[in-house]
Amino acid sequence: MAGTVSSRRRGRRLAADIGLLAVAAAFALPLAWVLLSSVDPHADLRVKAPDGLTLGNFDAILTPEITFTPLLNSLILCGGATLLTVVCAVLAAYPLSRFRSRLNRPFLLTILFATSLPITAIMVPVYALFVRVDLIDTVHGTILFFAASQLPFAIWLMKNFMDGVPKELEEAAWTDGASTLQSLARIVLPLMGPGVSVVTVFSFVMMWGNFFVPFMLLLTPDQMPASVSINEFFGNRGMVAYGQLAAFSVVYSTPVILLYLLISRRLGGGFALGGAVKG
Repeated sequence: MAGTVSSRRRGRRLAADIGLLAVAAAFALPLAWVLLSSVDPHADLRVKAPDGLTLGNFDAILTPEITFTPLLNSLILCGGATLLTVVCAVLAAYPLSRFRSRLNRPFLLTILFATSLPITAIMVPVYALFVRVDLIDTVHGTILFFAASQLPFAIWLMKNFMDGVPKELEEAAWTDGASTLQSLARIVLPLMGPGVSVVTVFSFVMMWGNFFVPFMLLLTPDQMPASVSINEFFGNRGMVAYGQLAAFSVVYSTPVILLYLLISRRLGGGFALGGAVKG
């Protein structure tokens, strides 16, 4: 009987391992295609070993028109919108976390509802509004909409992280004469560094891969970010430069990877700060 139970457990574990390997392969195969095709002179849609190694695909895309200008536009758009999102999320989450009101729960539920709205459903009225207020085809207008679209979820995340910082630490700072903004900047934000990092990475990644918003709000080709210019690799009649597309994808992914590596040290921080207020 014990042997039968043990065999069943081994069978379940084996099935779970096979399922996890299948999921891992589903994620790994597209990444393997990008890496292998970027150095393949005869790349196609198959995941295969390169027919000889070449850097010609990178040489073809590393030009101002194809890569450098769109990447700079993406950095300006996503960097500016991420900074605006994080700052506004901190200022909005602070009163929600520190002050109790009957309006807190309805406001948070409204924010949660706003995160579920599909961006395509609101683009027509947004486009009409941007035309009316003369924000269409402007970088700052696109930054404002990027920030507004990411702000609801950023506020929700930031508030939950801020709840983990004991209020007693701020009260001690207030006793020493610190203002509310000083306690926020010098006490709360340093202690919730991992939370700020999570919101920053999440917001930047969501904006970095967004094709539809800049495609709709920006009209001048020189202002298009890389998420839109990548469409140029898909030619007429189904012709696609797969090697160059893969090389561009590698370069396009680099800023996100670098951002994560820069702030990954803070992602492991904890919020177990209860000991700081004892004694």
